[in-house]
Amino acid sequence: MQLNDKKAIFGWNMYDWANSSFATTIMAGFFPVFFKDFWNAGVDPTVSTARLGVANSLAGVLVALLAPVLGAIADRGTAKKKFLLFFAYLGILMSFSLFFVAQGRWFLAVVLYLFGSIGFSGSLVFYDSLLPAIVTEDKMDVVSGLGYGYGYLGGGLLFALNVWMSLKPATFGLIDAAQAVRFSFLSVAVWWAVFSIPLMVFVKEPKLAETVSKMTMVKDGLFQIQRTFREIRHLKMIFLFLAAYWMYIDGVDTVIRMAVDYGMSLGFKPSDLILALLLTQFIGFPAAIGFGYLGKKIGAKRGIFIAIAVYLFISIWAAFMTGKNEFYALAVVIGCVQGGIQSLSRSFYARIIPADKAAEYFGFYNMLGKFATVIGPVLMGGVGLLVRSMGFSSNIASRVSLSSLSLLFLIGGLLFYFVDEQKAAADMRYLAGNSLSSK
Repeated sequence: MQLNDKKAIFGWNMYDWANSSFATTIMAGFFPVFFKDFWNAGVDPTVSTARLGVANSLAGVLVALLAPVLGAIADRGTAKKKFLLFFAYLGILMSFSLFFVAQGRWFLAVVLYLFGSIGFSGSLVFYDSLLPAIVTEDKMDVVSGLGYGYGYLGGGLLFALNVWMSLKPATFGLIDAAQAVRFSFLSVAVWWAVFSIPLMVFVKEPKLAETVSKMTMVKDGLFQIQRTFREIRHLKMIFLFLAAYWMYIDGVDTVIRMAVDYGMSLGFKPSDLILALLLTQFIGFPAAIGFGYLGKKIGAKRGIFIAIAVYLFISIWAAFMTGKNEFYALAVVIGCVQGGIQSLSRSFYARIIPADKAAEYFGFYNMLGKFATVIGPVLMGGVGLLVRSMGFSSNIASRVSLSSLSLLFLIGGLLFYFVDEQKAAADMRYLAGNSLSSK
């Protein structure tokens, strides 16, 4: 496929538009609210927060274990789009099924959410790995930023519709807000399925010189994982970046997944929290695109440092906020950097990995990202329960638990400081020369 093809770039970006419906309406928006008020009705808020944290962490572990293996297998054949479609429709089916979960059935809701998160995250392994196949290196920051921009706009538009449904259910012929939320889960399934079509049509996966059987593809992929682990000592910059990414993206993902739950624990109204999320979405649209151009101008590394510094400030500021106006202000600041740190991290990583192993290496990238979500939610839940057990109120416990995220941004920023792109390029030259000499 010709690089920088406009239709391919559009199709690739539209998948971010499609799957972001799960991230906004379910993951960040209605699931935490519904989980606490509907599926955990009458349960202590600290307990429901811990349950949600465990659900997010289990999803992270399962995706983390699967991602590098699936990525390596996909690199041995032309299977990236097939794997992407499989995981996408797993997430779509789980989103659809949430509609049928009755009140108080929190465990069933967790199971469906768990597999929905696996579908969402698993598809991103293969979606990210297609970036080097559609654009040249000089356009990666901009196109990656466009992808996140499309995601914020598409996810935000559906989320706005769903919020309207929940606030004015009678307008849509619905009985109450609870029924509106359940229909919102159905809308995610439809949105995700329909807007995945452009990627399937316009993005053409590069063909290998040799065709291999499915069994050979699986066997070679598993062997490739072993070889890559042996190469770790020669790819210091890549793995130093992954360690840094592991830390700072943990804080980012935890903020995304737990922000609404945190606000509810402080006593804010669900409607105020949902509107703040909408604000983040629509600010995130131009901000993510802007960060792509910023990365092109000053370098992706500097752009990522700016975002890490802002998140460090956020994690401290949020622990002391008292009113909903502060929560709205916090939403604005998050919207300015959330998409930027995600898009520049993706394009930075795509630039320092071998292009012929993109799916495998993005498997490791997503593996560490998902293992990071094991630490963050459990850290918040665990610290909250510990402080609560010491006799402090739920309000204070929630504030202390959030402030602990600052450590992740500090450690991540420190590790990222030592990542050198030129040394990473030298690692790649060493790897290429070593591969040639071994043939």
